[in-house]
Amino acid sequence: MEQNFELIAKTFMGLEPVLAKELTQLGANDVQIGRRMVSFTGDKEMMYRANFQLHTAIKILKPIRHFKASSADDVYEEIKKIDWGEYLADDKTFAVDSVVFSEEFRHSKFVSYKVKDAIVDQLRERTGKRPNISVTNPDLRLHIHIAEDDCTLCLDSSGESLHRRGYRQESVEAPLNEVLAAGIILMTGWKGDTDFIDPMCGSGTLLIEAALIARNMAPGLFRKEFAFEKWPDFDADLFDEIYNDDSQEREFNHHIYGYDVDFKAVNTARKNVKAAGLSDCITIEQQDFKDFTQPQQKAIIVTNPPYGERISTPNLLDTYRMIGERLKHQFTGGDAWILSYREECFEQIGLKPSIKIPLFNGSLECELRKYQMFDGKMKVFRSEGGTVKTDEEKRQMAEKRRFKKERDFKQRLTEQEENEEADIRSFTFHRHELKPERKPRTPREFSDSEETRRPGKPGFSRKPSDSRKGRFQKDGKYPQDDRKSRSFKNEKPNRGGHERFDRQGGDKRKNNKRFNRDED
Repeated sequence: MEQNFELIAKTFMGLEPVLAKELTQLGANDVQIGRRMVSFTGDKEMMYRANFQLHTAIKILKPIRHFKASSADDVYEEIKKIDWGEYLADDKTFAVDSVVFSEEFRHSKFVSYKVKDAIVDQLRERTGKRPNISVTNPDLRLHIHIAEDDCTLCLDSSGESLHRRGYRQESVEAPLNEVLAAGIILMTGWKGDTDFIDPMCGSGTLLIEAALIARNMAPGLFRKEFAFEKWPDFDADLFDEIYNDDSQEREFNHHIYGYDVDFKAVNTARKNVKAAGLSDCITIEQQDFKDFTQPQQKAIIVTNPPYGERISTPNLLDTYRMIGERLKHQFTGGDAWILSYREECFEQIGLKPSIKIPLFNGSLECELRKYQMFDGKMKVFRSEGGTVKTDEEKRQMAEKRRFKKERDFKQRLTEQEENEEADIRSFTFHRHELKPERKPRTPREFSDSEETRRPGKPGFSRKPSDSRKGRFQKDGKYPQDDRKSRSFKNEKPNRGGHERFDRQGGDKRKNNKRFNRDED
């Protein structure tokens, strides 16, 4: 049996309990909640599954060395002690991300350079050859974090941020992050037991993430590549088995509806839904929220209206006033969850929320509020057995105190941090991972304010790997960018009898239109 090792899952501030619950359900051990991260232990299969199946993780890191350093020379010497031949061949490329919170180390890039020098020097001394640095598409990506004199070096098993699912064909202005969208839906407790409505759906992110949750589909299903697929110890058979296992997926017997007043957004959302193969359970129409009428079936509303912050929105307060009016008169008996930014916007809704949960959308300190719509007064509703807050919602409300207490919103704005890839702080490393000669460590800070990576900027590869084996091709092409087909050597058929999707590029499940690419 393979030995367990320490892992770290990064996420957005406010989503840590949701991610911890996901990891527990996945079977992870030693799950510990930190700041913008959850630490856990597991084997190689758990690491693969965490990347492939978690809805609310941004990165999965594998720590390989903890050490103390009071100078750049100390960092160099400690990194050089690692046997890099175990991780990196001399003909492979690598890159180093660094995050520093220290009086001694003032510049994160300088730390990256020292780590790179140590690795290159060691391999050159041993083999006479030096590995190359690749910023855009490295074979191995490393992550070093320094908090004062505590240093942790990790392997980045994800590569691109896990919010980049792979189904997004086009986008609208200021789209909702996929990980945040999934986290919001999981916070509502909705699991596909009613219809789902987003009356301001934009590019359809909430709709698609809702469908994945309702059907219990892995969000990594659409990705071309994970960083661990380039590691020397990559187990292709094990990952194929995980990829092709659809035994936990379930039927969704309700429907998901999306509406938007902007016809361009409607077309964009339809393209994204079609790329995800979810057109059979998601319907998108052009409609202004002011024309919204009472649904025939029981439903939940989850929506992210414009804030007037990143999107110029005329008559913003009138929009929120209209939202409150529609909910009050046309959504009786339903629950509505609204993510927004400005307090004055919430005030215009004119309804009393039953729960407020603080969340960050990018760098914006937002709140997710639940509005429970019922006839009559709250007192009568409660006397008849109505539940305003569940135990889980009370726990989420308690998180608000921690959120406010530890808030560093203003400081992070001055540091120009956008929270895209999230931060890690305050957790205890699992002692069984430490080297025998080291003394047990005490809890410490492990923070990460790494630079936001945007499409087109260094740090993310847009080139698919051959190891993906054409898993999401139509006629040998990727639908989202119409790349030329590639040939793959030593390809193997699907294992375990699963025919959910032929990794050679075809769809064997004729009766299931989820992956029918002919419509593209």
